[in-house]
Order: sequence, then structure tokens, then C-alpha cells
Amino acid sequence: MKDEPGQILTLDEVAAYLKVGKRTVYRLAAAKKIPAFKVGGIWRFSRADIDGWIRQQSSGDQQEGGDDLLKGGRRS
Repeated sequence: MKDEPGQILTLDEVAAYLKVGKRTVYRLAAAKKIPAFKVGGIWRFSRADIDGWIRQQSSGDQQEGGDDLLKGGRRS
């Protein structure tokens, strides 16, 4: 994966980048817990937004329950 400014990633690429399953990324996107947008009904992700989201998750500035799915938690 090249690190280009304005790079747009697919769901598969984000899953590989985050080292999580595609289903996890899909659930996070659908729940608006990760920055994403749809093009023609298919999820797309800005590399810069994902990198910012990672920094936010790492710094502890996360919204309540924002990373439950990444920690293996389930939604009720």
C-alpha cells in the first residue's frame, strides 16, 4: 500500500491495514465508529482519516464505546 496524500482505500485494504477482519471494518463503518463513506453503495475510506482515527484511538481520546468492536466486544 503506497502512502499517497488523499489515498482512498477499500474495505479489504483497511482490514489488512488494521489487521482485523473485513466484517469488523464493515461493522465499524456501518456504526459510524470509523471514518468512512459510500460510493455507489460500497464503503470507501480516506487513508488520512483512518490514520487520524488510529491516533485518536491510541491517545485515549475515544468516544465512549468507540472501539468496543475492535476489542472483541459485541453490540447489544
